[in-house]
Amino acid sequence: MRLRKDGTFLITRYFIVHMTLDKNFALPYFTVELKISETFRKLKFMKPIKFGTDGWRAIIADAFTFENVNIVSQATAKWILDEKIGSNGVVIGYDARFLGREFAEHSAAVFAAMGVPVRISNRIIPTPAISWAAKHFDAVGIVLTASHNPPEYNGFKIKSPFGGSAKPGQVKAVEAKLEEISKTIDTKPYQTYLKAGVIREMNLVEGYLDSIRENIDLDAIRKSGIRVAHDPMFGAGSGLIKELLEKNVFEVNNHRDPLFGGSAPEPIVSKMEKLTRLVVDENCAIGLANDGDADRIGMVDETGKFVSSHQILSLLIEYLHRHKGMNGTIVKTFSTTDMIDKQAKRYSLPVEVTPIGFKYIGELIINGDVLVGGEESGGIAVKGHLPERDGIYIGLLITEMMVKTGKKLSELVQDLFDEYGPHQYYRNDVVTEERKKLAMTAYCRDKKLREIAGKKVEKWDFKDGIKHILDDGSWLLVRQSGTEPVLRIYAEALNLETARNLVEDVTSWVDNPEILIHQNGS
Repeated sequence: MRLRKDGTFLITRYFIVHMTLDKNFALPYFTVELKISETFRKLKFMKPIKFGTDGWRAIIADAFTFENVNIVSQATAKWILDEKIGSNGVVIGYDARFLGREFAEHSAAVFAAMGVPVRISNRIIPTPAISWAAKHFDAVGIVLTASHNPPEYNGFKIKSPFGGSAKPGQVKAVEAKLEEISKTIDTKPYQTYLKAGVIREMNLVEGYLDSIRENIDLDAIRKSGIRVAHDPMFGAGSGLIKELLEKNVFEVNNHRDPLFGGSAPEPIVSKMEKLTRLVVDENCAIGLANDGDADRIGMVDETGKFVSSHQILSLLIEYLHRHKGMNGTIVKTFSTTDMIDKQAKRYSLPVEVTPIGFKYIGELIINGDVLVGGEESGGIAVKGHLPERDGIYIGLLITEMMVKTGKKLSELVQDLFDEYGPHQYYRNDVVTEERKKLAMTAYCRDKKLREIAGKKVEKWDFKDGIKHILDDGSWLLVRQSGTEPVLRIYAEALNLETARNLVEDVTSWVDNPEILIHQNGS
């Protein structure tokens, strides 16, 4: 049984692939078994290529095929050539997902065929490292990754030569080029371009790690003797914290597994049980987790208690402004904590609120003076580093903060609550039918939810989704995912129980027949 280059299969029900792992992971080859539920369709029958909040993502061998990668690569190449983006072609990387290297090589061959010079990573690589390389070489960065999405997905991220996510206008320009392309182009074999020097394989990780060594006081961390636990979630961040700190680093899920242990590689509390146990068992002061391409951060304190991305953002504001004397605008996405607004007011720092998606934050970083920019999903950037979220860097910066202040992570978080009051957050990602997702969104958009868990809705904000501002200062946001068949429901309140009740109340409405009746009648 064989996977064809067009993404179809000779046999449609099951296939078994034997694959040799990347040389950077000391494991033998193993077998990946994927169950196929339907005959895979050729390009003209496939789902359209649609860019979400951070690039294009789709299910492997459904919409994410070699044909579609060919077409997206063509569109990106045409954009680069027509608009003269960068001076050194593209730098290409890939994460630990199924067929990641093969998709990356095919993309590289397409760029080479279109006259765009290529530098490609010689190993699995974090997305922030490609962003670093894009800036270093004045090139466009391409990453074959689906980030935190489930293992059946892969994706195509575009990074601008400034070292961050392509701006919304740039993404639209690539989408416009897609409309001009009706078929794949033929390429020579990858090795032919490699021998000709049009494609160059390089170690792009080392330069990225050197940039971290320049900005983080790793010597102080090492000398402190602090013990750090790290969970790269089988992804591209495997081994990097240990390589940087050299000692006192304890790892879990640090080998390549394209199935990511059977779930999405997302550093959220429900997926960090192993890290929590490791922190306690090894007496670590902090536990760091990264998603599949290591641009997001998750964290637990010395007791194994989850430290949210909201709290990490607030800690960074305290450290960079209060302790390091740095200034700038604070940028947060629509679903991020209101504690940041209180900090900004105390320190007289401006605040910008963007739609959800780091590309909006990146654009403000490039065009302004941003101290910290982040989103609730764990993507955070800070002044002095890349205009890009970087889970490895942020984890080490918080570790540096602990060492420099001499405080435990739990103490630093408690300091936030003591100064700005309690802020607790809860989120539920509801997988539902498309009709119900659309109906619930319409119901909320039409301001039909007037009361949630006994609290009256005082006003609405429609910047990205529908945020319901409640009479006690808490809020609830309903928003469709841009990359998955999911309805996201978020809430922030004074305590976790209230936040959970708000989310659970609205979640129960998703299957309410009244919602569908409303949509059909509107």
